[in-house]
Amino acid sequence: MKEQSAAGILETTIEKVKNLVNVSTIIGDPMTVDGGITIIPVSKVTYGFASGGSDFPSKSNKEIFGGGGGAGVTINPVAFLVIQSNNVKLMPVNHSSSLDKLLDYMPDLIEKTNNIMNRCMQNKKETTQTILKEMQKKHDKNMKKQQDDKKEIEKKIETEVE
Repeated sequence: MKEQSAAGILETTIEKVKNLVNVSTIIGDPMTVDGGITIIPVSKVTYGFASGGSDFPSKSNKEIFGGGGGAGVTINPVAFLVIQSNNVKLMPVNHSSSLDKLLDYMPDLIEKTNNIMNRCMQNKKETTQTILKEMQKKHDKNMKKQQDDKKEIEKKIETEVE
């Protein structure tokens, strides 16, 4: 047993708390679910400890030590890391304010907005290409007609000159 003193009791209490709390308590073991999604729990660990003691005189002129110690630990889940093939999200268990909730959804909102804008740009590009092809066809048709008209006029002029 450790030395019977306030320091000894405190040291023993701290060792016991260290045994209770480790990294896997805060960042939990990964769990894999269907679709290749991995979920890792994240917790908040709060602990406290106290100890005390005193020496008491005895009739035999030998001091007697009395003391004690205690510790408390609370573990609260705060979030989950959700890992997909090309995406990592931190999903909080609860939000402390509307602003927190809004900030959590901002990356998704930006991604969805970006996807919509990309689709619109792609549609506009395709529409523009279609219009340009139609204009090119009309231009080619007009050029052919002009060439045919020119040939016809040249032919008329030749026949009139003869």
